[in-house]
Amino acid sequence: TVQESDWNCVLMATANSKNKPFDDVRVRQALTLAVDRYSASKYLSNIAIVKTVGGIVFPGHPLAANQAEMEQLIGYSKDIEASRAKARQLLKDAGVPEGFKFIFNNRGVDQPYKVVGTWLVDQWRKVGLDPQQTVKPSPQFYATLRKKYDFDVSIDFNCQSVINPIADVSKFLCSAGNNYSQCDNQEIEDLYDRLMKAATLDEQKAAMRAYEKAAVDFAGSSITLWWYKINPHRSYVKGWNIAPSHYLNQHLDNVWLDQ
Repeated sequence: TVQESDWNCVLMATANSKNKPFDDVRVRQALTLAVDRYSASKYLSNIAIVKTVGGIVFPGHPLAANQAEMEQLIGYSKDIEASRAKARQLLKDAGVPEGFKFIFNNRGVDQPYKVVGTWLVDQWRKVGLDPQQTVKPSPQFYATLRKKYDFDVSIDFNCQSVINPIADVSKFLCSAGNNYSQCDNQEIEDLYDRLMKAATLDEQKAAMRAYEKAAVDFAGSSITLWWYKINPHRSYVKGWNIAPSHYLNQHLDNVWLDQ
């Protein structure tokens, strides 16, 4: 028996907005415009625990962007050549020289960090950047990301348990404790306040789209792909149902063997 599910965990690349040239929104947008998410979904899903192209909301949730809405976001166009041309122009306008080197902080765990990180390096090189990937054991990686902030761009993630998008997307607030970009953006704060006060599903959808667009346009974090779970098990294992998070359904108290 094989059970599959989107995973309430999205991998991102977070730029340190205190470091030049990443203090310039044009440079941060170039990073996300360079990334071909749709090809990655097709090919990376064969070798890594990622698959679904999505915005900031868990894929398939009523508050998630549909395909047409998603393609209006920076970096989500299916015309990757046009996106990369725009990225190169933004870098040029921002005064970033061809072959610009920067440090890309990654975690020394194969799945999916090193696989996706190596792919990101290749994507950014396609727009004339030269990222130098530094892979660190988890304690040193977390110290760089969460305490020292001594990175230019770092792998980052938003992994939650119970699917609750309004709470989950607080990661993209500059004031959030788990936002490591050191950004400052009052517009995003105000839009989240509007989202929190929305009374109906339609109001929540409209508020979420505005919040998502502001967060993606600001490009504090470039979303790559959502994680994906594929769990094969013997068909005589009964009572286990896949959950959308590695934090849930771990008690196994209802699991039994039909043998």
